[in-house]
Amino acid sequence: MSPILAPSILGGPFSNMEKIIKDFDQSDAKYIHLDVMDGDFVPNLTFGPKFISDIRRYTEKTFDVHLMINRVDKFLQDYIDAGSDIITFHIEVDEDIESNLNFIKSKNLKSGLAVKPNTDWKKIIPFINLIDQALVMTVEPGFGGQSFMNEQLIKVQEMKKFTEEKKIAIDIGVDGGVDNMTGPLCIHAGANILVAGSYLFKQENLLNSTNELNKNFHNV
Repeated sequence: MSPILAPSILGGPFSNMEKIIKDFDQSDAKYIHLDVMDGDFVPNLTFGPKFISDIRRYTEKTFDVHLMINRVDKFLQDYIDAGSDIITFHIEVDEDIESNLNFIKSKNLKSGLAVKPNTDWKKIIPFINLIDQALVMTVEPGFGGQSFMNEQLIKVQEMKKFTEEKKIAIDIGVDGGVDNMTGPLCIHAGANILVAGSYLFKQENLLNSTNELNKNFHNV
């Protein structure tokens, strides 16, 4: 599968979010990644469904929403109504995982499960036929700008091998510390969804850097 760059808004200034979304909209990236944090599941707060609804008007790109929250079941409908296209939540939440996934699928959205660095990716296997993507965290979730954890690539490799052997067609994503150097490593390991945030915002021009990184990934 061709790599898909999912630029994350997390590394940018929220005071300038309209321009950021419009830059991503004009770029070659297919997705826009939205990291929702509740200050409970992870030690930070970002934004909620109203924010997603507010920025939805600026683009028709795929909104790849990553819920780093507890009480997923309580808020799922809100994030669906806000304009999400893909909703990924964490396997570590103490909830009815299958029920949440079925609810997302019943609304004709794509669903995903994410795993923290210390979580065995095999915990996803019982639900693998209910998901469209699996997201491997290559940093500890909760903050942007962290260093890439190379050892997490083993999860990507094992997941890719498992899905190929079982003939299961799902996307495998990586989130955290992805840049022009680590991204190709992820692609070689078997990932095809690459979430990049801080790296893009450190460059001089957001639109150009997004297109350059997308081109880099497609040339791997």
